[in-house]
Formats: sequence, structure tokens, C-alpha cells
Amino acid sequence: MSSITLDRPTVSGSTLACEVHPSSDLQRFFTGKPITVNYDRSIESVPDGILVIPILAQVCPVAWANGADVYVETVDGSFAHALAAVQESLCRMHDFLEGGELYARRVHDGDDAGNGDGQRSDGSDDAPGTGTDDGSTHNNDDGSDSALLFTGGVDSTCSYVRHREEAPTLVSLRGWTITPDPADDEDWATLRERVSAFADERDLDTAFLETNALSALDHAMLLAHYKRYVDGGWYSSVGHGLGLLGLCAPMAYTRDIDDLYVAATHWDGIDLEWGSRPDIDNHVRWTGTQCHHDAYDRTRQERLDLIADYVEREAPDLELQTCNTRLDGNCGRCEKCYRTAVGLRLSGLDPQAHGYPFTDAEYRDLRRDLERGTWVLGQDERYMWEDIRERVRETDREPESAAEREFFAWLETANLDELVSDSGPPLSHRVLRAGARNAPASVYNAAYPVWKTMKTGLHRVRLGR
Repeated sequence: MSSITLDRPTVSGSTLACEVHPSSDLQRFFTGKPITVNYDRSIESVPDGILVIPILAQVCPVAWANGADVYVETVDGSFAHALAAVQESLCRMHDFLEGGELYARRVHDGDDAGNGDGQRSDGSDDAPGTGTDDGSTHNNDDGSDSALLFTGGVDSTCSYVRHREEAPTLVSLRGWTITPDPADDEDWATLRERVSAFADERDLDTAFLETNALSALDHAMLLAHYKRYVDGGWYSSVGHGLGLLGLCAPMAYTRDIDDLYVAATHWDGIDLEWGSRPDIDNHVRWTGTQCHHDAYDRTRQERLDLIADYVEREAPDLELQTCNTRLDGNCGRCEKCYRTAVGLRLSGLDPQAHGYPFTDAEYRDLRRDLERGTWVLGQDERYMWEDIRERVRETDREPESAAEREFFAWLETANLDELVSDSGPPLSHRVLRAGARNAPASVYNAAYPVWKTMKTGLHRVRLGR
């Protein structure tokens, strides 16, 4: 029977570590490294049921892809309910996911975070509370303390503007787009400096997390098996909503965070197989904390409108950071920089005043690169250019120049579907993936190094299939 067993998490000051033991048929999806997360304050007072959440959030989607069961010593009851709902959503979205069960020796019956059916994990009634069965207490007060995953891009800045009256803690993570590799040290330092400056100007708290979670999973092998089913990578298409929010659980517990926001990438009306959506993120919760997929009711252009209003009223010097190629400013030449600059103009802002070296002369280069297929674009970008085109159609705004008028005239009739890359990976990559899928683990470990970067007395926490 396929299974994944988690050791009891260990804590040393602000560092969390947990060994993961997959059954032999699942070993190829793990590198053998313990999953670690470094926080910026001590987590030694956090109960085991919360400490295991960052690990479960990474491991469970892999288990569900293989119909495997997961075994833990202790789990927070609210999070167990959340996993059931997230599993249902992901299995509905991805046909290749099979589901699985979670087993725990102990289930902490804590606060259901004001969301859900108000029942204990065993199905009996349970009034909301903050105690845990190991005697620890989550010290929530009557305030509405909140936190927001934040990068300084359009989406997270829009979410900050929407919730700025709550003075949310700004949370930034290293371990996904910025990897734990020492080569990314400078990028991480740059992100920390920028987020800290944004927070200091607004008298906000910050939280910085670092994890090896993605290097503990063998993403090359996950792609070898599942790339054919997803539009993008494993984490972006399957795991990152649950994964990123779950990493925050000990941080949220130590800071008494009631509400944790993650900014939407897409919006209502876009039905893409993406790992962070309302029907995933809004289910995620644990004792004392409810997660929220934020601003799904606004298109990207409408988010820029909200930011523009904030700029005019409160933050004339605001700079966004959205570049695909650098973190110390915006290159102004990648597709995302161009797209953001055009959107800023449509919202009535000068891109050059907010971080983008964009002039009328750039419109010709932008059109040329779109027509030539300079960038590998997906359905995300098609929807976002369609959003820009709809705004141009709706507005009576006069173009600022002949170059802008010419670009918008072209965009009006452009076949946006042709901008999307459908070439797929090179044949050599597909052959390697097929070989990796079918090789025994021992053969795989030897021949594909490029791809390799407790039931007795357990309580069954039903997740459904």
C-alpha cells in the first residue's frame, strides 16, 4: 500500500525540521532531505498539531497523486478538515489525482477559525475554542490581526490596499521563485530590503520565512510523471496555494494571526487548472487562523485601477516590482514589465513614475516581440492581454500618441490565441520523462541523476476520495 509517514517535527529555536518516509514506490518523488523551514522568531511554543502543517501542505498533494495514505503523530483538527476540502477541490480540478487518507495518533480539537461545520474531526459537535489537548493555548485577543503574502507586485499590492486598514503583517517566503541556493542570496536580500522599506513607511510588521520544501520534493520526477497533465509546473498547477499558506502556520500561530490573505492571480471567469484558487485557498485554516484568496472579484486591470487610486490619494511615489528577470527593479523589456506598464497607463498613471522605463517608443518593440513569439506565454497571459484589450474597448480615453494608437489598433484585431505557446518541451525531454516514469527506483537513481536534484491505534482523519 502506498504511504507517506512523517516523523514528529523537531524545533530548534526558529527552525522546524521533519523527516519524511515514503513507501518504496513513492521514494522517487522525494530527495531524501528532511523538510525544513526557518522562521524569524522562535516557534518553540507552537504545538505539534500546528508544526506539522507546513510539512503536510507539501506532502499531501504528492500522496493524492498516487492514492497514498499519510501518517502523522498529531494533527490540528481544523487543518484536517481543511485538507479534506482542499483534496476534494484538487481532485475535481485534476483528473489524475486519486486522493488518499490521513491518519493521526492524536487530533487536536482547537478553534475552527470561525469557518466550517463546527464539528470535531471525529464528527461530534465541538464548540469553538482556543485550547489544545496538550495544554497549550493560542492567545487570540478580540482584535482582527491579519497577514498578507507579499512581494510588491500588482496582485499583492492590490491586496494590501484593500486591507490596509487592518495593518497586515507582510509575509515573504524564500523557497519557490527565490530558491535556497546560495546563488539566490542576493535576490533574497533585495526582496527583504524592499518589503521592509515598504513596511517601515506604513508602520507594518514583517515576517520572513525560508524553506527547502521544494528541493525536498523531487520536482524533476514529479514533472516526469505529471507534466503531461498540467499547464505549467507541479507546484504552480497543483501545490502552491496549500503549500505556501501551510508554511505560514507556525508564524501565524506565534503572531496571533486571525486572517491570512493570499492575492489572487486570476479572477472570476478564468477557469484554469492553477494551484491557488478560491476553492482551494478559502478552505485552508488551522486553529485560530482562516486563509483567504483575495481580490478574485477584480481583473488585473481593475487591481491596477485600485492601486492608481491609492497612488493619487496616499502614495505618489509607490513603485511596483513585477519583473520576470530581476528583483532589484524592473527591466522594462520582459513581457510582464511591458504588460504592467501598459496597464498602468490605462489606469491613468505614468509607468516611469512607478518603476518602469516605458516610453511611447516601446510600443513598437512590444508588438514585434509578441508577434515573433519572443516569450513563452501561456493561457494566463492570453487572459491578461484580453483584459487590457477589453479596457481599451470600454474606455473613451484618447491614446497619448500615434504609437499608442497604432498598438491598440493592432491589439484590437490580434489573435490572442496565437500568442500562447503550444510547442511543448523538446523531444529529448519527453523521452527522458517517459523513461523516468517507467524505470525502477534503483535504475532511476543510477541512470537519471539529472532528474534527481504505524497504523495500530491511529485515528483516521477522513479526507474522502
